[in-house]
Amino acid sequence: MLKRGEVLVAIMNNPADFEILCTQHWYRIPVRSVSKWLQRRWPPSWLALYQTKVFGDEAYSIRYYGKVAEIRTVYRSELFPHEPRGPKSNERYYQLFIKNLQCLPKPILSRRWRRVVFIPTTWQKFSTAVEINDLYDDSVLEDKLWAEFKRNKIPAERQVFVTAQMKHYALDFAVYCNKGKLNVEADGDTWHATPARAKSDNMRDNDLKTSGWHILRFGSSQIQEEAASYCVPTVTKVINNLDGPAEERIIPRKIALDGEDEQLSLFDDL
Repeated sequence: MLKRGEVLVAIMNNPADFEILCTQHWYRIPVRSVSKWLQRRWPPSWLALYQTKVFGDEAYSIRYYGKVAEIRTVYRSELFPHEPRGPKSNERYYQLFIKNLQCLPKPILSRRWRRVVFIPTTWQKFSTAVEINDLYDDSVLEDKLWAEFKRNKIPAERQVFVTAQMKHYALDFAVYCNKGKLNVEADGDTWHATPARAKSDNMRDNDLKTSGWHILRFGSSQIQEEAASYCVPTVTKVINNLDGPAEERIIPRKIALDGEDEQLSLFDDL
């Protein structure tokens, strides 16, 4: 049986913290950062590290992971006893002790150099992931759409957090195009069918549209039965109407479905 949250991908944005992990074999997470969403998948059996830009050539990738041997709840003053006392001294942390920090044979990369804080995932997804988007483990509907997007070379980003009209939203999928931005939502029919949820979705969509987003929503039956025949062609049409995905190409690339001729850019192999 797959265990959701078996692997926790966590941010590593400080060389000093990486040195601590390598020499003292522990990593810290503020208790306040473990939200109800993450708590449902706690504790992790493995910890993997997503390195940020301060790591130079290793930035925006996952290269290191290790087995979680023990988790303690401690105060910051216990973690850093030589640090001057201050308001943060009594902040509580989870101290994760890591056994046998290892290096992946091939790093898991982020295509858009995005910022990631926590991604709880399964060992199966972690061990087979090629890029960050392969790790997300929130919804079977999203997984099915993601598989179709990958098959059709649609460069979507999963679980993207944005601010629109001074509100924060999590997008199931975001596709950045040359002439706009597309948000694709995988809506579970039961969850989104309530009046309260419908009202919330409407307000959210209005905020995003006001901030320049194009929005497509697909229900459970559409994704389960028509992902390839309806969902992907609809997404493709919007992307192409927005002049193709923004990928720093000299010639914008149009998305081509199976059986169609894809427009080549100057960076594509002939």
